[in-house]
Amino acid sequence: MRYLVSVIDDKSNPGSTDRQPAISAFNERLIAEGYWVFAGGLAGTDTATVVDNRGEHAMITDGPFVESKEYLAGVWVWEAPDLDVALKLATEASKVCDRKIEVRPFL
Repeated sequence: MRYLVSVIDDKSNPGSTDRQPAISAFNERLIAEGYWVFAGGLAGTDTATVVDNRGEHAMITDGPFVESKEYLAGVWVWEAPDLDVALKLATEASKVCDRKIEVRPFL
């Protein structure tokens, strides 16, 4: 099963900025063990653009979808046999990147 693994940062209590070497090593392990599908960090919320074309005219606005102290800082997509394995990896990921992690299965 595939899981979306979201890295959540916090503007009022941000994670460490020196984590890239540890994250790279963790990613290499994910690849070697067959869990890796995709990963990427995201630019800051000040670079976000929201598109809403549900009405008569498309509306394009600057800024994040919601204003919040917590925001999506990056994502992984993992292939894991079950939620228990994904949660074990997420527990390690939280420590490695010094941020909260949200795990959600794909439908």
